[in-house]
Amino acid sequence: MTIEYSQLAQARENSTNAVSVYSPGAGETVQIFAKVANTTAATAKVRVFHDNDGTTYDETTTIAWDVEIEPGQFLEIDKVFMDNSAGNLAYRSDTANALVMTVYGIVKS
Repeated sequence: MTIEYSQLAQARENSTNAVSVYSPGAGETVQIFAKVANTTAATAKVRVFHDNDGTTYDETTTIAWDVEIEPGQFLEIDKVFMDNSAGNLAYRSDTANALVMTVYGIVKS
């Protein structure tokens, strides 16, 4: 068994569509910590989704819904557990290019 602490993914979506940022590898159990930072001069809203076995990004898989992030501020998401390689951690911004999601984690394989 190996345990690794690292940055797992980072994304800055240039649309207002929901996009997957991270999926665990086969045979991995991961504890996720994520930050969503607003890099613009205007408030932006974020939706964060955790679908443990697929790609549904709506009210049924949300862990944050239309949370406003002020300019230069960030939202922290912690203690999300993933163990299915078909699962996804995803986000959606109401403003293209406004938000950057960075995913850190503890990976056990």
